[in-house]
Amino acid sequence: MLDVIKIHADFGRGLDQLRSPLLLGTRFWVSWQFLKAGWLKATHWDVTLELFRSEYQVPLLSPTLAAIAGTSGELLFPMLLILGLLSRLAALGLLAVNLMAVVSYWHVLGQEGFEAALAQHLLWGFMLLVIAACGAGRFSADHALERRAGWLGTSTR
Repeated sequence: MLDVIKIHADFGRGLDQLRSPLLLGTRFWVSWQFLKAGWLKATHWDVTLELFRSEYQVPLLSPTLAAIAGTSGELLFPMLLILGLLSRLAALGLLAVNLMAVVSYWHVLGQEGFEAALAQHLLWGFMLLVIAACGAGRFSADHALERRAGWLGTSTR
């Protein structure tokens, strides 16, 4: 039985080497999804404003403020994630943008036939929670800055 436990532990240590590359891929993938949306909103601002006035139902914010906040979040937070800078904060910020997108478009996403679109938002949310919980990994500005400052613990690989 102890041999099985040792093999399992060795196997786990081997898989641990994949953590940073997987976190990097996750950061890039989820960032790309939001950057595309933010860029489209920014380059077609008149259409964006009209969508926020007529289609998206953002609670508590005026359509103009919601458009500015949403577009800014879709551009800023992914850039931070790509760099791996303030990654946990950026992941939580992008999670808030994602959640607001679901809430403001629930009248569509909540309907039958839109399960795949809703599933995409759930997947992105899960990916962002993983980044928030695990950090950006070795291949990040966060790691380099923490290492330089001597703050790096054993949790970042």
